[in-house]
Amino acid sequence: MVIIALIGIFLLGGSIKETAAGQVFSPSTTAGNPSPIPTQAQLTLTVFAGNDLEGIRRLALLHTIISQKLSVDVTTYVVQPGDTVFAIAEKNNLKPSTILWGNLLILADNPESIIPGLRLNILPVDGVYYQWNKSDNMTRVATFFGVKPEDILNYPGNHLNPESYPDPDHPPIPDKTWLIIPGGHREFISWSAPQIPRSNPAVAKIYGAGYCGKIVEGVVGSGAFIWPTVDHWLSGYDYNPGANHPAIDIAGQLGNAVYAADNGVVVYAGWNDWGYGNVIVIDHGNGWQTLYAHLSNVRVGCGDSVIKGNVIGNVGSTGRSSGPHLHFEMSLDGSKLNPHQYLPPP
Repeated sequence: MVIIALIGIFLLGGSIKETAAGQVFSPSTTAGNPSPIPTQAQLTLTVFAGNDLEGIRRLALLHTIISQKLSVDVTTYVVQPGDTVFAIAEKNNLKPSTILWGNLLILADNPESIIPGLRLNILPVDGVYYQWNKSDNMTRVATFFGVKPEDILNYPGNHLNPESYPDPDHPPIPDKTWLIIPGGHREFISWSAPQIPRSNPAVAKIYGAGYCGKIVEGVVGSGAFIWPTVDHWLSGYDYNPGANHPAIDIAGQLGNAVYAADNGVVVYAGWNDWGYGNVIVIDHGNGWQTLYAHLSNVRVGCGDSVIKGNVIGNVGSTGRSSGPHLHFEMSLDGSKLNPHQYLPPP
């Protein structure tokens, strides 16, 4: 006799599903387009919790087909130790960018802001989470996010009734209603340093106390780079512009030496207010710049000429960081490039 036992599977994805609010966009007063405006007062999520566990009934069927996506609503996920934006995205069949675009005020477009205990909005599809404003125009909102108005109006998770709207551009959507923009996208906020010229290093003043004010000249790089620390493997995020991480996170023990990857002049040395902790930026005088972040110690100063291999700091975990590592960026004429393509093989 064959005994068939089908075990009920709760589709919780590691957390109880909850409807939640996320980040805020508001229309531009000049261009009439929505633009991201994070405000501190809106950091608190409004959560509607309930005992809404969903399961699969035990049925006397030899084959059971389980839908991977039963919900069209936004749910909430509590970050666990070891989680990353990439892992959470993969777990929910989403792109990493969707995790960021669903949580602007929580993560601020910085994938390294993930820490255990954070409650993240999980969209049911790839796209953007947007808060409707009473002065919005649906066509302008849709255009801003690169979709069609009907994509928003007809998405079942938005619970709208477009057939009853006499003017689709001005639907009677209550002010502050959260809308899922399926397939939507926007530009990331950049938390990295801009190109910092030797002739005007003070342009980086908005990034924190480590900016340099004096104009200096000095050595020029060779164009050939070395690894900036003793370890040559990743401990966190890899280079991924699609997840707003144009850098590599190199493993390292707290206090390990950090080396200048090539000859150059220090154009930023000190604290970065935007999540990178202690930072050093070296201008190599040939279009190249390198950035070293989350340092425990900065051992050079503004205007210093450094030679490839000089110790400039120590590996740390300052700023928004989940553990000791070196966040390392390379840029050429202002464009962030993949360090793997320019460093020697590990």
